[in-house]
Amino acid sequence: MIDPEIKRELAGYRQSIDNIDAALVHMLAERFRCTQAVGVLKAKHNLPPADPAREEYQIERLRHLAKDANLDPDFAEKFLNFIIKEVIRHHEAIAADRTQSAGTVGTTHSA
Repeated sequence: MIDPEIKRELAGYRQSIDNIDAALVHMLAERFRCTQAVGVLKAKHNLPPADPAREEYQIERLRHLAKDANLDPDFAEKFLNFIIKEVIRHHEAIAADRTQSAGTVGTTHSA
């Protein structure tokens, strides 16, 4: 049987973890909402989906933040690279949709 004090302490840690997970999901959702808007803006003005200089800056910044927080910078970089790849994929899809929509404006389709 687990000591009740240990059980309470464990429950407290687990509650904190659950709260952090919820906050992370909401923060990621907001991040993707903002990057979606960036993708629309880029597509509207025919800007490239990827921005290597911005990505490099973000990675360097995140690695520095990770070190300051005693988090493995390699893990932080891998996580950000995953996010960047998803953002670029979404930006490319937005651009493709915009191009396709522009190509069909004013055309009629017959069955």
